[in-house]
This record gives sequence, C-alpha cells and structure tokens, in this order.
Amino acid sequence: MSDTYIIEVGSQPAGIIVRAPGGYRFFAASHRFNRLEGQIFRNAREAERAAYRLVSGMTLAA
Repeated sequence: MSDTYIIEVGSQPAGIIVRAPGGYRFFAASHRFNRLEGQIFRNAREAERAAYRLVSGMTLAA
C-alpha cells in the first residue's frame, strides 16, 4: 500500500493524502478543498468521497 495518493474530483486536483498515525492526512491542492485540510481519513477512497461531497455541496459528516 502506498504512503501518498493524489485525490482528484473529475479532472481537478483536490489534494494529496499522506500516511499518518491513524490513517491518511489530507493536504488541499486548492482553496476549494480547504475544509478538508488536515483531516485524517482511513483510506484514499474515504478522502475521495469527502472531496466529491464537498464539491457537490453535501455535508461532510464523517
């Protein structure tokens, strides 16, 4: 399993996640994804879903 992943929404870069204690920490690639900055996700798929929810205007409840 990789230590770093790039997260994209469509063709737009949302950020990267980096392995951290407890999961993967999100680092936003643009202001649009700042609400996810620093959050810990269990895996890349969870981070990707959160980025999609943010873009689509859905709540970010974990």
